[in-house]
Amino acid sequence: MNHVTTARRSPAVRAVMSASDRSSNNLPPSSPFFLGEDPYRQSERHNPHSMTTTPANSRPSTSGGSMSNPFSPPPSVRNSDVQLDSSSSGNSSPQPRHVHSGSSGHRPKASSVSIASEPFPRQNVTIVDRTDPTRGASYYGHGYRPSRASSGARLRESFAAPPSRPVTAYSTAPSVATTNAKGKRLKSTLLEDPSTLQKPWLEKKDPYGRLAYLLTYAIASLGIIASVARCYFGYKSVPMIKGNLCMVLDEEFDTDTDTVFGSGSNWFREVELGGYGNGEFEMTTSSTNNSYVANGYLYITPTLTSDTIGMDSIFDGYTYNLTDCTYNVTNPESVPGGTNTTTFDLNAYYQACGAVSNNTAGTVIPPVQSARISTKYSASIRYGRVEVRAKLPRGDWLWPAIWMLPVNNTYGPWPMSGEIDIMESRGNGRDYPDQGIDYARGSLNWGPLPFLNAVSKTFGWWTQRRTDYGEAFHTYALEWTSDFLRIYVDNRLQFMLQLSFSEPFFSRGDFPPVVENGTTPIVLENPWVNGTNATPFDQPFYLILSLAVGGTNGWFPDNAGNKPWLDGSNTAMKDFALAQNTWESTWGSDGESKSLMIDYVKMWQLC
Repeated sequence: MNHVTTARRSPAVRAVMSASDRSSNNLPPSSPFFLGEDPYRQSERHNPHSMTTTPANSRPSTSGGSMSNPFSPPPSVRNSDVQLDSSSSGNSSPQPRHVHSGSSGHRPKASSVSIASEPFPRQNVTIVDRTDPTRGASYYGHGYRPSRASSGARLRESFAAPPSRPVTAYSTAPSVATTNAKGKRLKSTLLEDPSTLQKPWLEKKDPYGRLAYLLTYAIASLGIIASVARCYFGYKSVPMIKGNLCMVLDEEFDTDTDTVFGSGSNWFREVELGGYGNGEFEMTTSSTNNSYVANGYLYITPTLTSDTIGMDSIFDGYTYNLTDCTYNVTNPESVPGGTNTTTFDLNAYYQACGAVSNNTAGTVIPPVQSARISTKYSASIRYGRVEVRAKLPRGDWLWPAIWMLPVNNTYGPWPMSGEIDIMESRGNGRDYPDQGIDYARGSLNWGPLPFLNAVSKTFGWWTQRRTDYGEAFHTYALEWTSDFLRIYVDNRLQFMLQLSFSEPFFSRGDFPPVVENGTTPIVLENPWVNGTNATPFDQPFYLILSLAVGGTNGWFPDNAGNKPWLDGSNTAMKDFALAQNTWESTWGSDGESKSLMIDYVKMWQLC
């Protein structure tokens, strides 16, 4: 009971009692640096038999500990005693405090924790809760006081900067950084005397090394010389038109439609619906709906026949006659009394100038109306140059063409007298598998018989890789002499066909001596036997601008691009007309995108 009463006395009373105890027990006076401590604790600091070790870094307990002190640690540190033990050997590693077993009932509760916020690592730290209710007179009477040295450390600690975070029972001690020991240094490979290094190549030079050096530069020089020579002779080998060129036609389309197609003009409208030998599905008209001039351009525009006669009349019960048909004009050999020595081909005339729709027979009126114009009666050339600047139409199964036919079939009917295709294309999109609007093709058609066309030996194309020929205007040109023929787009580097007349066309075709027409064998004869190497392309040709639709001659291959008809079918045109809603939707709503637009046409004759 007396111990408890002593623990609860004020600091002043405890100081008086401490002084009297010291005088009676012959103890040294209390240190002025320790305030409010029990004098008995100082005796325990000097008691060599005490089993209690004093903490090295504990701060002293003062009467003003509960007051606010700007230099004091946080409350969490102020309310706990950290007991450390330093061995006599100088080891500074903290150790837990050992307490007499006999006084265990009076010792405060302790727990071992690690303090992560300390500036140096600590191990096995014991924290004593000063608020422990069991802490009474035994605290002051059993030698539980720190030493003077540790008290100084505790005093200094009270003025130190607080830890970065409060010390808690869950804090962990940081790992102690260790310094890696450096490995043994490797033995140096530096030569002690550089003069002892032998360099035999300096004493005697290798002749093969010099030879390799000279040979390398010699081969490089030869490569440069060969490249320059190849460029020069390649440039010189490009055939060019030699001689003067005389202007034959210069059409800018800067006037009106009546002037361009009127009497005495440069252009002639061909009017037919027989398919022109290709099984085409359009009829060519003289209507201004299909060929007209506007804004400095010539337009060849396809329209729907159903807009004129109705959809039902296309398939059944309608007779369509072209009153202004030009078949007899464009085919003078079919008219009796002319160059034709046989009877008049009445069936060919009816097929070219009229049609009857019959649902039972599968015959229909051509579902599309378009235009085909030519310079047959105004301008033609025999060797020279042709240049047409045009923008191609977009739309499924459209077939634009810039081409030439002979004024007179000197060597016989097509293809014996030849055909020059400066440009042909398909209006189908870029995804069309057989060369759509992004391809332009040039070719020559020729052969000794109508069913023996050797166009596969003389054709080529050029393609647009990022756009197509319906996006902008391009220039399509022909250069033609007795020695060569070149077809290109925009410039000579982009030629679609470049052909040298170095051998006769009959030899070039490699035709068999005997062919069969059905079941009848025919001995093949050379129709150009008395000609030159340029025959049949050694006669005057005139220019044609046309926009066809579909056909059964193979220009649109079967089973490609969802083609709605088959070339060998008797109802090919009907099948095409039945799919009108499908292909017509790809032509665009405006008249410009589906039209063949011509900016200018120029023709020069070699003179």
